[in-house]
Amino acid sequence: MFLRKTFGLLATVAIFAAAIIVGRVLWVHYMDEPWTRDGRVRADIVTVAPDVSGALVTMPVRDNQFVHKGDLIMEIDPSHYRIAVQQAQATVDERKTELQMRKDDAARRADMDSEVVSRENRDNANHIAAGAAAQLEQAEAELAAAELNLDRTRVVAPVDGYITNLNTHRGDYAVAGSAKLAIVDSNSFWVYGYFEETKLPHVQLGDKASVVLMSGGKIQGHVESISRGIYDRDNPESRELLADVNPTFNWVRLAQRVPVRIRIDKVPSNVMLSAGTTCAVTLTLSP
Repeated sequence: MFLRKTFGLLATVAIFAAAIIVGRVLWVHYMDEPWTRDGRVRADIVTVAPDVSGALVTMPVRDNQFVHKGDLIMEIDPSHYRIAVQQAQATVDERKTELQMRKDDAARRADMDSEVVSRENRDNANHIAAGAAAQLEQAEAELAAAELNLDRTRVVAPVDGYITNLNTHRGDYAVAGSAKLAIVDSNSFWVYGYFEETKLPHVQLGDKASVVLMSGGKIQGHVESISRGIYDRDNPESRELLADVNPTFNWVRLAQRVPVRIRIDKVPSNVMLSAGTTCAVTLTLSP
């Protein structure tokens, strides 16, 4: 009977001690160690806008298609721009002829005797020739601009990536400077882990990060940077640029979440990244 009571007491103490240890471990894990379920996969989104305006005559890409840097993704009707190049070329030819004529005129006057042609006429001929040379340079610059505009009717992918949310079609009118499509840069994926401010003292640059996507995929990375500021919702500015302090106060203070940027070291071949998806991030503290 005594042994049974002793064994029961020891078992109770052991279970109680184990519960305390497990509780302590879980408390430290959830309250102190740097981990978060609030993570987001991010990527650079490149908006593509044409440099010239016109109707789209070619749209060789599809929604969600992968494109390489330099691939043609849209083409604007080049007809007007070809005509502009021809006009600029004709102006250049005309300016060249005029310049040669002015140079020949200035040379003839320079060879004449001073009693036949005055010094003023000689100087005027040289000035006219110099003006013709300047007009030729201007015409050549206009030709270069026209050729550039013609070249810019072909819009190519600026990066390797995926066409996303494509709503532009052949026949649409493109306006210079107005974005027509977006490309997700395939070489720019990273992860933002939103860590509670109470856990930031444990986060160091270079800490190893384990990222688990909601799809089940796992990737590895490391801490690249920590954000140095977030928006203070309790202290916006008034119209007079003064602090607009809310007279009410929430006595339950929640820890703010600060973005920590995770650089992805390697993406397994069976994991597909998509900007905006959620994930959990766990950091391994550096020794």
